[in-house]
Amino acid sequence: MTGPDLVPITADEAEAAAAFLHAELNPRVSAAAWTALLRPPWQDAGPDSGVLLRDGDRIVGVCAAVRSLRDVGGASIPLCNLAAFCVLDGYRMHSVRMIRALLARRDVQFTDFSPSGNVVAMNERLGFSRLDTATRLVLNPPAGLPRGVRLSSDPAVLAAVLQGDDARIHRDHRDAPAARHLLVQKGDRYAYLVYRAHRMKRLRLFALPLYAGGDRAVLEEAWPAVRAHLLRHDRLPFTLAERRLLGFSRGVGRVLRNPRARMVRGAGLDPAGVDYLYSELALVEW
Repeated sequence: MTGPDLVPITADEAEAAAAFLHAELNPRVSAAAWTALLRPPWQDAGPDSGVLLRDGDRIVGVCAAVRSLRDVGGASIPLCNLAAFCVLDGYRMHSVRMIRALLARRDVQFTDFSPSGNVVAMNERLGFSRLDTATRLVLNPPAGLPRGVRLSSDPAVLAAVLQGDDARIHRDHRDAPAARHLLVQKGDRYAYLVYRAHRMKRLRLFALPLYAGGDRAVLEEAWPAVRAHLLRHDRLPFTLAERRLLGFSRGVGRVLRNPRARMVRGAGLDPAGVDYLYSELALVEW
């Protein structure tokens, strides 16, 4: 008898892999939502969406990946985000084999933004390193809009104002199910914030920034108004303000003792410039 087979998750395999993730990893996330993860809305999404483990006709494991091309220092770098990982108990010995199948390409840089349990230690053994995720949990209280500051989440306004890489990021993520967008304008300057409504300890009360573009100084100057928008518009009373991502972490709150691990692997990624786009954080609501 031969062992289980490793199969790339192509378009033909996406729905079956999504059904497995719904049944075995997180039933609160629908199979349709998992399918959206495996079929991201941007171009250059790569030849596959990870690998699955099949024993005969039965799927027994899925390692979902989100692929993209990112502009880093003027060069396009293939990126692979390890987005969801689930293997049935009797097949756990194949876990490292599945990960190694994805890590085999030397020209690809890798990220893992939601590792949990023993996956963190496994990633470290496979050459991943941890990002600095120092985070301040801050309150989002009501606040007025400062003179000369304008806020908008209108896709047409964002498309008209954003420039360069920010414009491409908006095009790629405007249909990403978990990504929310906010434009902050002050005179002829702008900041661009992409965030998600995040759940911690089963409480969906937190804004989690995924990307801060444009002029970060504008975002910091308007930070009280931005947090008030997150409360009023999204009903999120808290923000998980990560200093590395935002460039600051102001606001009444407290520093998290054990922020979530976020991990990267590859010499082409500058940890200071890694954001959380093109990943499960932008594609899946849970």
